[in-house]
Amino acid sequence: MDHNTPRKVEHHQTDRGYIPVYATGVVEQPWDSYTRTDHEVWDTLYKRQRELLPGRACQEFLAGVERFGLGDGGIPKFSELNKVLAEATGWELVAVEGLLPDEVFFDHLANRRFPVSWWIRKPDQLDYLSEPDLFHDLFGHVPLLLNPVFADYMQAYGRGGMKAFAIGPEALMNLTRLYWYTVEFGLINTGEGMRIYGAGIVSSKGESIYCLDSPAPNRIGFGLERVMSTRYRIDTYQQTYFVIDSFEQLFEATHPDFTPIYAKLKTEPAHAAADVLDDDRVFNRGTREGFATGADT
Repeated sequence: MDHNTPRKVEHHQTDRGYIPVYATGVVEQPWDSYTRTDHEVWDTLYKRQRELLPGRACQEFLAGVERFGLGDGGIPKFSELNKVLAEATGWELVAVEGLLPDEVFFDHLANRRFPVSWWIRKPDQLDYLSEPDLFHDLFGHVPLLLNPVFADYMQAYGRGGMKAFAIGPEALMNLTRLYWYTVEFGLINTGEGMRIYGAGIVSSKGESIYCLDSPAPNRIGFGLERVMSTRYRIDTYQQTYFVIDSFEQLFEATHPDFTPIYAKLKTEPAHAAADVLDDDRVFNRGTREGFATGADT
């Protein structure tokens, strides 16, 4: 454990746009160094999302938020959350300075450690931030780690990521798309209706509304190869959301050896973010209103 004063590592603006700056170390959460403004930002973001998400987020997520007591006032202490998390699913939160290199991130997940950026956005960044901060990482991701099935999925993803990293960049891209469309921007079909579970959505006021209410995006049933071959947007709300039927479905999808899937997908063209295919299970064929063109990742 690095006990030096944590740094805040963000993207840098260049003539090619934002580029990530990676950090690799695990640090102590500098809880005593958070300012009154930092705590107020957490409370503002928490209150806004907690009022918005009932009836939108899945019950497993909402139950995790309550079990952790994330709304007890101010930025939570990782050490306190870890007591609850370890007892529930054996996971641990580790504080990091910013984005991690792929292989470091995968190693953490494979060993049931979830990296959380220790720093929080500024008051003028409530609605948008180009890199994940403490609110995105903690409020968005961590509540579902109390769910045993989802917790196992995340560990399986980390193990799969280490294999994909060894295979090469194309396999890594396929696996990254799986993370993007499930862990970050996934929807789940429940008996009460379609709900949100993706961290990138539940931590965003605008996308929490857009993903369920807007007629513009596609909402398509989850399929492993379909997701892994679909490009995505990093500069706008998503043009397609993939919908799982259960967390068990998601976990089962990680059981096969992905090596032959990577080989197959390497010979096939990727789908654009807005594509709807003939064999898709379509919940909503989007109107595409306001869609940007190009720049799919």
